[in-house]
Amino acid sequence: MTGSHKGAAVRGRGSRLRRTALIGLSFLVLLVAGAGWGYLKLTGSIDTFSADGISGDRPPDTSAGQNVLVIGSDSRAGDNRGLGGGTGEIGRSDTAFLLHVYADHEHAVAVSIPRDSLVDIPACKKPGGEWTTPQHHVMFNGAFSVGETPEGNPACTQNTVEHLTGLRVDHTVVVDFAGFSALTSAVGGVPVCLPQDIYQRDLNPKRHTRGERVFAKGPQTVSGQRALDYVRIRHGIGDGSDIGRIQRQQAFVGSLIKEVKSRGLNPTTLLPLAKAATGAMTVDPGLGSADKLLGFALSMKNVDLHNTKFITVPWRYEGARVAIVEAEADALWATLKDDRTIDGQDAAGTGRGKKAPPGPATRSAAPVSGAGIDVAVYNGTTVTGLAARAAELLRTHGFTVTGTATADSQDQARTVVIHGPGGQGEAETTARLFGGARVEESGTAGIQVIVGRDYADNPSPAPASPTPDGVPSGVADRARSADDDPCSDLSYG
Repeated sequence: MTGSHKGAAVRGRGSRLRRTALIGLSFLVLLVAGAGWGYLKLTGSIDTFSADGISGDRPPDTSAGQNVLVIGSDSRAGDNRGLGGGTGEIGRSDTAFLLHVYADHEHAVAVSIPRDSLVDIPACKKPGGEWTTPQHHVMFNGAFSVGETPEGNPACTQNTVEHLTGLRVDHTVVVDFAGFSALTSAVGGVPVCLPQDIYQRDLNPKRHTRGERVFAKGPQTVSGQRALDYVRIRHGIGDGSDIGRIQRQQAFVGSLIKEVKSRGLNPTTLLPLAKAATGAMTVDPGLGSADKLLGFALSMKNVDLHNTKFITVPWRYEGARVAIVEAEADALWATLKDDRTIDGQDAAGTGRGKKAPPGPATRSAAPVSGAGIDVAVYNGTTVTGLAARAAELLRTHGFTVTGTATADSQDQARTVVIHGPGGQGEAETTARLFGGARVEESGTAGIQVIVGRDYADNPSPAPASPTPDGVPSGVADRARSADDDPCSDLSYG
């Protein structure tokens, strides 16, 4: 079934799984297709959506690598109805990620885009054929709902991502909720790790009691409905944010890929996975046949676990929403466009393993903007007026200083920025004004700067720049690899 029947979209696919499923799907099915034996069996089982809503005003195709956009809807349509999808008749996208497969065919990175990110949505085509007027500073997941159909609008989401990143999207995939459940069962379960016991109220915060225990603390293996429940957990873990859930889902995907590769690439183990994975996707016409899928598979077969990275676009909170830190995000997009890895390697297929020079758009440090960030400043030294001096520096960069005071201790050697749950991004932005000050988390809400002797000795340090290849250091430092221990960083935000 193609575009006009399945329409510009997917059949109501999955809650917070999209990122969960496609890296699994892209690496699973595609490994299967790369083996060759499943080729004919996959033909005819791949659903496509119409791409006639993709904008004609697109970024040039200049990168030697490939970009695959993965999206999903929070719909109860079809087989998803009994698996805990969203409510209402309009297809909605909760999350998305952009998978960049480098030209050297040995590296890949998935960049998650939070659903609440405030972005500009360009003109998009509605089901009746008319094009919308562009929208400014609206939620990212609204792009998928343009036209208000149960199937959603993946072409509009692709237009939005291309507008946001300046990268040309080669393929778009929408992930099926029910298919994901089948995929995790076909692989025999996926190892996960919980930092604490999880109860029914953590899955459904509207419950009046905490209910029965759903997951026990520690390592375990999940599949089917339990896998869906795991990747949807938001409340009761970490800071309870969608950002934290994104990190947990990234860990799940890495564990899924690792599990598949550990089973070996043979017909007995991979055919059930191939069937589940192809049944879980609706793709653009460019991937809508087995031979096309096979071609993409062959471009990924040599990507190993450690070189498969997961990151989130640089962000900060803007009220209840998420603002993308544009300067740092632009540096990231430029890095991908140049086929440089997030740790600075040349992955363009030439000069492998060499440190790449910074691209022209990212040679200088990205400017620091504190718009929307509230900071309290404390003097951790005996130098008079140091907190006031730091407060003035913060104000000149757009931060709101809520107050200055003397710290409990005046023997602070190094400046530290302390943040509460969910404040990591804002804290790292703040730290860049103080020469890369140490960032720490506490249970206290808000951002606090305790200036130390290092700031007294050098009151105007240069803001910490992105890493030499242009990737913001905070992004590179928080990257997760597919071979990481699933029990590492248990709070996930």
